[in-house]
Amino acid sequence: MLDADLKTQLAAYLEKLQQPIELVASLDDADTSRELDVLLGEIAALSPKISRAVGDDVRTPSFLIRRVGSDVQVGFAAIPLGHEFTSLVLALLQVGGHPVRIDDALAAQVHALQGEYAFETYMSLHCQSCPDTIQALNAMSVLNPRIRHVAIDGALFQAEVEAREILSVPTIYLNGAVFDAGRMSIEQIVAKLDTGAAARAAEALNDAAPYDVLIVGGGPAGAAAAIYAARKGIRTGILTERFGGQVLDTMAIENFPSVEYTEGPKLAASLEAHVRSYGVDLVTSQRAKALHPAASAGGLVGIELDSGATLRAKTVVLAPGARWRQTGVPGEAEYRNKGVTYCPHCDGPLFKGKRVAVIGGGNSGVEAAIDLAGIVEHVTLLEFDGKLRADEVLQRKLYSLPNATVHVNAQTTAFTGDGSKLQALEYTDHGTGIAHRIDVAGVFVQIGLLPNSEWLKDTVLLTPRGEIVIDDRGHTNLPGVFAAGDATTEPFKQIVVAMGGGSTAALSAFDHLIRHSAPAAGESVAA
Repeated sequence: MLDADLKTQLAAYLEKLQQPIELVASLDDADTSRELDVLLGEIAALSPKISRAVGDDVRTPSFLIRRVGSDVQVGFAAIPLGHEFTSLVLALLQVGGHPVRIDDALAAQVHALQGEYAFETYMSLHCQSCPDTIQALNAMSVLNPRIRHVAIDGALFQAEVEAREILSVPTIYLNGAVFDAGRMSIEQIVAKLDTGAAARAAEALNDAAPYDVLIVGGGPAGAAAAIYAARKGIRTGILTERFGGQVLDTMAIENFPSVEYTEGPKLAASLEAHVRSYGVDLVTSQRAKALHPAASAGGLVGIELDSGATLRAKTVVLAPGARWRQTGVPGEAEYRNKGVTYCPHCDGPLFKGKRVAVIGGGNSGVEAAIDLAGIVEHVTLLEFDGKLRADEVLQRKLYSLPNATVHVNAQTTAFTGDGSKLQALEYTDHGTGIAHRIDVAGVFVQIGLLPNSEWLKDTVLLTPRGEIVIDDRGHTNLPGVFAAGDATTEPFKQIVVAMGGGSTAALSAFDHLIRHSAPAAGESVAA
């Protein structure tokens, strides 16, 4: 199953194994079990420190990676190729004694968790959001043997997925009950398990020294701003809920100059590594709640967090990015992750052989419909306008598909279901006024992005659409406060444009610093 080049690369990685491991496989007579058996055999042949054993797990095919003579193990009810191959490699190395690369304090916090934790994560091999969650829980199970984790491919265990009514990935179960859904970092998982963590983190953040430049947002704009600021030798910090932002949800990137093709998570990982190489202080898993302007010229700007802490800085670069826009119609919130979803790449495989709809006739919507048509029984695309807005080449492809239908002038009016899962979508043809109902198992909303700027209302000047108003140097209306990226009035919402804007904002912040006197370290921030 692994080609020669991949075997050579994997063999080199497996030289880092420090302790012997065994692959404990639970198999049956199905083709998928035979495929997994071949894969595990090829892996075991690459290192003398890997042995094989027979398991008796109820899920087949599945396997454990177990450290010989210990309780350390990681489970996969999957054939972890595709997006999860990296998760497999990391699990092999970490169970085999290679260090888990996280902050020492966070590792100690994971190790100190008491109780028994049996995690199950339902994922898809096509999901670019799943590996972060899988790798986080795998790492935790290596650090603390009281934590158990198995990653389950929903496509292999469809009966189980349907019984638990799982309609989005990743979905995490803990001790048999739903724990959470969506991409999660180790910090986020630990914060949910360790209820005192938030208070301790807030206390530590309140004691942090003021930054020269504090960047709010960890997407391409924020990363570029951090790199340019740190290269000036000034104290730089990034505040972000998750590093990478919307890039993490981007499947294919083919227009980034000098890189013919990459994927969002890979680009985000490279950006984070680059930022960390400059010693930038990353404050993750924290949400900004309010901006407090400086009390006087040259004073400190405050960023208040949901946790109750306040970070202070001489200058601030706002790069909060954007999120998927929602329809706002009845039933959307009720059936979110129960049939209403926003990521066709992640959740599409869960609707194999079913009827689905896509809302949105731009490039994102039409591309989603084309991708889904190869998986589902039938896809219906709804566009509010009188015509599709996607590129002509995409429209031609969509209209050529035998299992795709397009409705324009379609105003979505409701999502309906039985309370536990979506069953239908309702829309009105606003040209004729006739109401329609489409029976669907899933709806993929693709109607653009919404700036993450609500927390800035009444402080920073915003447009009616919520975009942060900036000039050509990234200045906002507040002294010492700059902005960049998809949350601003920059008209072109592209990764490369966001990076350029972040660089400009950081250079403008540095220019502001050298032209204004530094405040005293103990200066108070206006409330």
